Parts: sequence; C-alpha cells; structure tokens
Amino acid sequence: MRVIFFLLVTLLSQAAFAVSIDSARLWPAPDNTRLVLDLSGPVEHRVFVLQNPSRVVVDISNARLSANLSSLDLNNSGISRIRSALREGGDLRVVLDLSADLTPRSFSLKPNEQYGHRLVLDLERPPGLAMEPEERQVTRRASDLNEQRRNIVIAIDAGHGGEDPGAIGRNLVEKNVVLAIARELYNQLNEIPGYEPFLIRTGDYYLSLQRRRELARQNNADLFVSIHADAFTTPQPSGISVFALSTRGATSAMAQFLANSENEADVIGGIYGISLQDKDEVLRSVLVDLSMTATLRTSMDIGTSVLNEMKQVARPHKTNVEQAGFAVLRSPDVPSILVETGFISNARDEANLGSAAHRRQLATAVRTGIVNWFGRNPPPGTLIAWQQRNANETRRYTVVRGDTLSAIAARNGTSVNRLREINQLDGTAIRVGQVILIPGA
Repeated sequence: MRVIFFLLVTLLSQAAFAVSIDSARLWPAPDNTRLVLDLSGPVEHRVFVLQNPSRVVVDISNARLSANLSSLDLNNSGISRIRSALREGGDLRVVLDLSADLTPRSFSLKPNEQYGHRLVLDLERPPGLAMEPEERQVTRRASDLNEQRRNIVIAIDAGHGGEDPGAIGRNLVEKNVVLAIARELYNQLNEIPGYEPFLIRTGDYYLSLQRRRELARQNNADLFVSIHADAFTTPQPSGISVFALSTRGATSAMAQFLANSENEADVIGGIYGISLQDKDEVLRSVLVDLSMTATLRTSMDIGTSVLNEMKQVARPHKTNVEQAGFAVLRSPDVPSILVETGFISNARDEANLGSAAHRRQLATAVRTGIVNWFGRNPPPGTLIAWQQRNANETRRYTVVRGDTLSAIAARNGTSVNRLREINQLDGTAIRVGQVILIPGA
C-alpha cells in the first residue's frame, strides 16, 4: 500500500507541476513559418528532423497539451499536419508533417506585457525558395542600374509584426496601424510614374531588423522608410517624429528611448539584441565606410523634407530630424529614415491613428516629402532625371473626360507610341485627372 501511495503521490506531483501549453499561434511569412506555443511556465525542449516523409519533431519536457493544435490554419505554412502525443515519463512530443523544404530553429521567450512564457519554432525556407508577395516583387534588377529611365525604388517597412505587436494602446496595436499606413503609402507612390514602391512586410508576420535591411538592399532600393507608432512610459509625449541613424549617440533622451525600444524587436527573433551574422560587417560599414557619410547626409535631407510635410498634418514631437542608433537603419549604402506617426500611449495620438482619414493624410505627407526631395535630386539614370533633362522639350497635360491617347497625340502632332514611351505607359488606357507629358514638336 505504501508503494502504491508513493507512486500516486509522485504521479500527482508530476501532473501538478507539468507545464501547460495553453494556446498556439501560426504566422506564415514569405521567408518562414513561425509556430508559437503559449506556456504556463518555462520548459526544456529539443528539436530534430526526420526524413521520408519530412517531419520536424519537438520534444517538450514535462508538459501537457491544453491547446487545440488541429484548429490552426496551415494554409501557406509548409505544414500539412500537426500531431502530438504524451511519451513515457510525462514528456510531450509534437510532430509537424512538412509539405515543403523547411529548416527548423527554436528558442524560448520570456513573458512581456502581452504574452507569458513562449516556445517559438521557426521553419525557414531555403534561400531562393521564399515566397515573394506581389507588393515585394520589384521589377528593377541589378543589371538595370545603368538604364536611363529606370524607376526610383522605395522600400516601405511597416514595423514589428506577427509575434511582435510593437506598442500597445487602449484600442490600437502598433503593428496593425503601421501596416495600414505602409499600404496607403505604397498605393500612393505606385500611382506616380517613375516610382516603384515595395512593402518589406506585406502581412502580419515577424521579420528581423537585419532581414528588413537585407530586403531593401537586395531590391536596390533608393530609399528605405520604416514606419512606426511608438509608446512611452507616461501618456504625455505626443506628436510625429522623423529619425535618421546616428553613429555617435542619440540627439535626445526620447530618441535614445525609442531606439532602444525598437531595437529590442530582435529579441522576438531569438537574437536578443545581437545580430548573429553581420555584426562585424555592419559595424565596419557604419563606422569606417566612407560611403556612409553620404548616405547619412542624404537620409537627413530626405527626413527633413518628409518632416516638413508631416508638420502640416500633425503636431511634431521635435521640429528637426533626430538621430539615434536604430538598428533597422544601419544600411551603409541605402538612405534610410524612420517615421514615428504618433504615440499610441497618448490618447489624442491614438485616436488620430485610429482614423483612416488621418492615416491617409500621414501617408500623403510622407509621399509628398519623398517625391519633393527626389524631384530636386533624382538619381542618375532614372525616369525623373530623364524627364528633367528634357523638361524644355515637354509640357504637362491633365486628362479630361472624353480624352483618348490617340486624340491627344493627334492634337499635339506626336504619336501614341511616343506618348507611351515618354510616360512609361504599358498600354493606351488613361484616366480623368491623370497628368501626362507631351513632347515638343
């Protein structure tokens, strides 16, 4: 009887102290799929891969499953099925049957203001097999850089995403607000001939700060714009801000606070504030590479142009472009700015950011600031530079109701093909209010 009693007490103790997996979330992204398990406490685990068929196995020590893993939406995840079973000794085994070639990486996250303990499993797609969403397909190639009428490429980065919510207000979450603004900015820039925007993050998923920079450089961006809506420890700070990188120190205590907050996003990636791959390379680029001096100067100038436009929409937190060590801006050869669209921790700013009309105005201001600067300083070989060189030979015409491209060509003694060429039109369709260039005789 004593033996039986001892065994019962032991089993009950193990059950009582077993960590519970209370819920799960799946975040499919173009480069990877992330599975997050919410835990009642910290756990030990190990991950290994099995072949024929391809499976990823996660063994979690002394754990029990309360979440319903079968309810997860596996579409576009590379996972065909998730199974689980208790093993002898009280460990939990979770098996992911794969439908794609994925490489696992796992780590634990400590509690934050939104979640408790978490176990994170990243299933990474091999290089070259990442899914590219439409908004991230840039037609410009490295071999196109010498073309005389290429587009100006703008990388638009919506901060945070997926397991990283960013700032959390009473009614809003930063990752959702900034993605809405980024999409609006994308749509507006995409309507302007000579500009080719693309979104760094196209949905609700996590990207490391390093990966965001890499995507901008891989697509030969002329400008990287990171959009945020941060928070402070008190509700008083408010207003919009524009930041550029600083290699020496922040220009204000608030700038340093915001940079520290944004840089902590890499903790969500299991990096814990340190780049695993390019730390030495980026440090050398930032501190030594002479090209960084010109990049920083350009970033400050573009930032000033954007801030001047944003001041017409919202009250500025600081009247000048500030600088701090934002990791996401550390690209040595791509001018980069970070736009703070307001403080979610401030009731007035949060109410404004919750308005679609206000978000549209903010996007318009950022767009105008970008277009104004590049209009004055077009990169060589771009359509904008070509148009400026030929400005004396062209004039602008606004399309009215009843116009057709052939009629406009006939009235101005030119050809439809010439109009299509000078305006970079794919076809002959035009719309009322569209501004087109008319070549001189």
